[in-house]
Amino acid sequence: MREVGRVAAWALCAVIALTAFALVPHNHGLWSLALVASLLVALGAWDWRQPKHSLRRNYPIIAHIRWLVEAVRPALRQYLFEADEEAVPFSRAQRSLVYRRAKVEQDDQPFGTLLDVYQDGYEFISHSTRSVDVPDPRDFRIVIGGGQCAEPYSASILNISAMSFGSLSANAIRALNRGAKLGGFYHDTGEGSISSYHREAGGDLVWEIGSGYFGCRDALGRFDPESFAAQAASEQVRMIELKLSQGAKPGHRGILPAAKVTPEIAATRHVSAGQDCISPARHSAFSTPLEMMMFIAELRSLSGGKPVGFKLCIGHPWEFMGMVKAMLETGIFPDFIVVDGAEGGTGAAPSEFSNHIGVPMREGLLFVHNVLTGAGIRDRIRIGAAGKIISAFDIASVLAIGADWVNSARGFMFALGCVQSLSCNTNRCPTGVATQSERRQRGLVVGDKAMRVQHFHANSLRALAEILAAAGLRHPSELGPHHLVRRVSTTKVQQFAQLHVFLEKGALLAPGLNDGFYAQNWRFARADNFDAPPALTL
Repeated sequence: MREVGRVAAWALCAVIALTAFALVPHNHGLWSLALVASLLVALGAWDWRQPKHSLRRNYPIIAHIRWLVEAVRPALRQYLFEADEEAVPFSRAQRSLVYRRAKVEQDDQPFGTLLDVYQDGYEFISHSTRSVDVPDPRDFRIVIGGGQCAEPYSASILNISAMSFGSLSANAIRALNRGAKLGGFYHDTGEGSISSYHREAGGDLVWEIGSGYFGCRDALGRFDPESFAAQAASEQVRMIELKLSQGAKPGHRGILPAAKVTPEIAATRHVSAGQDCISPARHSAFSTPLEMMMFIAELRSLSGGKPVGFKLCIGHPWEFMGMVKAMLETGIFPDFIVVDGAEGGTGAAPSEFSNHIGVPMREGLLFVHNVLTGAGIRDRIRIGAAGKIISAFDIASVLAIGADWVNSARGFMFALGCVQSLSCNTNRCPTGVATQSERRQRGLVVGDKAMRVQHFHANSLRALAEILAAAGLRHPSELGPHHLVRRVSTTKVQQFAQLHVFLEKGALLAPGLNDGFYAQNWRFARADNFDAPPALTL
């Protein structure tokens, strides 16, 4: 009986088709039923004979229900079954907060928190019994640019993280940059270079230079100093960011498929249209930490003295320590370092890279802050952090453990109207944010979404100002690890200052350095080579 059941739907369609055709002379309205039933019979015949899907061969017609349910499952889960605090990768509560702040809607919450404050990992900021007046969030800025920089930049402590034209639509880039212009914060170009859409509104840009040297490369894909200097001279370009790796896929090359390399994108990136656009996994302009510092000095000189820094997701600890040793040896210091987290971002990546490669942002940030402090050069270099920054608390928790400012990518995507459909890599983004389809991006109205970008930024900093006031602080730079608290068990909480190791200034340079994690990796780090020595044992 079960064997008959496998083809029951197919047989039923055949019976309906034959019956409908037989009755058509008496009832012409049955033509549609006969046609549909016949098409299903033909589909069942194809399922029975096709060699690729076992379910379809064994269960003609019925097996298609499985693919239909799988197709609608993500949407049903997100809108009907997902809990408010379930992060996949951002929870409904997080997305709703961005939407409300971007639309300037009421964002306070009645009846208490939905969070379990007794669950391990719950975090909070301790408040003061002597709170202060709420400071003006327009003053929440940081000057980036050390003594080797001729044109320091006053940056907001919240900015738009790296997202390239190509991964985002033209209208998304337009709206982001116009919002940055209105709000007085910067817009990181991503490694896809500076498009005409970045220039329309005139918002501040941080030009990211990746291993493909897009926008400043020669015909062979090597760095082209003249092309770089010409673009970097723009007043709109405020800083230069050398990308070593990104949190979404550290150590993995990037590919923009040929089908997405339109003539417009090709002209922006200085590549050939209709061919795969490849970002190599490593830079060709340098191969050692010493050469990297020389390259940073070259970029600073070619840009006319603008702040130059680099972005990375921390991997081997001795490699970053080798960079710091090269700074000390050459006397060349980047103006800033942006720490990206393994939490990923807008870039699509293989599952193993998304899930199991790279150091998470907080651990990476603490490491970079400690190494610079231990080497005695923390006061020379600003640190930015990027990785799942959504709320004012997210900003505060990162500033408290070493960051000077933060960047957010997906937060600003939500402000643009992203609904987390998880289709960024398909060119079928339903909101027109992450697609090159002109029809789909038509739905993104630039003027409206630019205002939402500005409002999200302004209202997030307003919320941060209120947090600071409650803690008795007047500026984000006053936040420290003693202000943040984490629950480590059902009966115990600890300050971040207790949870984490914080090196003293110059500790890595002191004689008699102990044999801990930092000491051992510092000992093996080399300024002349990224590789660890064969004898490395930790």
